[in-house]
Amino acid sequence: MELKTISLPKLNNLSPTMESTALKLMEEAGELAQAIGKFRCLNGETPQYTQEEVLDLTAKELLDVAQTAVSMMFVLEDQYGIDIEEEVKRHIEKLVRKGYIKKETS
Repeated sequence: MELKTISLPKLNNLSPTMESTALKLMEEAGELAQAIGKFRCLNGETPQYTQEEVLDLTAKELLDVAQTAVSMMFVLEDQYGIDIEEEVKRHIEKLVRKGYIKKETS
C-alpha cells in the first residue's frame, strides 16, 4: 500500500474546540474548492492566473485543509480521549472493505 505521510504541528497558540475547528475546516475546504475552480475557470471569470500559480494556490489550500484536520485530531485526542492511531487503523480497514485499496498479500 502506497502512503503519503505528512507531519503537521499542534497549533499551540490557539484554543480550538471541535465546533470552531469544524467551521474552520469547512472554510478551508471552500478555499480549496475556489482555487480548483479558478484552475478550471468554473467561476465564469476569464483566467487571470497561470496554471503554475493556480496549482501552487491549490497545494497551499490543500495543506490548510490538512492542518485544520490535524488540529481537529488533536482536539479529539486532548478533549475527548479518542485514540487517533486506532481510528486510522479502522479507517484503512474500511477502505480495504469498500474496495478502495487492494488487500496486500504476503
